[in-house]
Amino acid sequence: MSDDNQRRATIQDHAAFLAGRHDFQTDIEMLAASDLVGTILETVMLATDMRFAAVARVTADRWVACRTVDEVNFGLAEGDEIEIGSTFCQSVRETSTKVLFNDVATDDIYGNHPIATKFGIVSYASIPIHRSDGSFFGTLCAIDTEPRDVKAPRAVAMLEMFAEVIGRGLETEERLEAQERLVAQERELTRIQEEFVAVLGHDLRNPVAALDAGLRQLDREPLTDKARRVLPLMRASLQRMNDLIDNIMLHATARLGGGIRILASPDAPLAESLTQVVEELRAAAPEREIALDLAFDRPVACDAPRIAQAVSNLLSNALRHGTPGTPITLSGAIRGSEVTITIANHGPPIPGALRQKLFEPYQRGTQTRGEGLGLGLYIAASIAAAHGGRIELGCEDGITRFTLSLPMLSPLG
Repeated sequence: MSDDNQRRATIQDHAAFLAGRHDFQTDIEMLAASDLVGTILETVMLATDMRFAAVARVTADRWVACRTVDEVNFGLAEGDEIEIGSTFCQSVRETSTKVLFNDVATDDIYGNHPIATKFGIVSYASIPIHRSDGSFFGTLCAIDTEPRDVKAPRAVAMLEMFAEVIGRGLETEERLEAQERLVAQERELTRIQEEFVAVLGHDLRNPVAALDAGLRQLDREPLTDKARRVLPLMRASLQRMNDLIDNIMLHATARLGGGIRILASPDAPLAESLTQVVEELRAAAPEREIALDLAFDRPVACDAPRIAQAVSNLLSNALRHGTPGTPITLSGAIRGSEVTITIANHGPPIPGALRQKLFEPYQRGTQTRGEGLGLGLYIAASIAAAHGGRIELGCEDGITRFTLSLPMLSPLG
């Protein structure tokens, strides 16, 4: 097959563009959807009295219409292709020089040119379009079957200005498309990562449950003095693993499912749930004193397991960052229209800069010993927010207090 026949075999048309399979699909879509390019072509026609205007993508061997306004029925629409050798644009591309003639019958250079004769072109303008980096993109064309004064200095200046505007617009559109693709890729990567974390958290539950069962069985066996010292340490590590898994699972579920969901009951066993949390942490950290003072004198509407998880995170934070050997207190009461649960520990005040980010995910204190993912306080605050509540932080006289407040009267669920 000859080179000419090969080129003819690759010629595409408007149908290929509509089907989304054109070789220049992206370029055509970008220009066909541009309000700016449409306005430019309409303005060119009004200013020059030409009845056909187009932006074409031109390469070494292809001429493809990307946007057209056709009032003379040339029959060229977006995606339609003409043999490059049958256009003046090949010369424009090779020389980066515009082609202009008012009347092909009298023009000194293009008089009775075979291309003009083939398509019935009488007046013609083709201006090169370059991207900002100087690379050639295509041409801005205007055509008519009647003589028109397209070589007038004002008309030429306008055409050159519009070609430059289109070139700069291409750069902007391409940058926006690249940014949109990058954002889409980042979102997909984030989704995959969150799904992986959710699966990981789920799959970790079985081995952790097996360890827990083994520890309970050992606890019923006769133990040496060394075993009695090691067993509480193992139990504390196991409790920490359970806390991490709970936080991972809840965070992943919230992200993938659009937020933390709660199942509130009108008379939730809040006191019992908080007491259980304290007992578990006392067993896991027997060297630390955790004082409990609950005074709920009427029913509380909430999701007790979720509130218990939030409080567990706050207590774990106090155990990690509080001054060793000092007590931690958990108090709860109903004050007016709110339920308040306060966790207090001794320790240095939290710096102001860290306070602003403390409830964001993956944020950890500067004195942390590398434990945790920085999700505990974020999840606690998210659980409070899901109840219509909040968590407030206060540092005064060497005491750090986290107060979880829940509305008594707001609808929950």
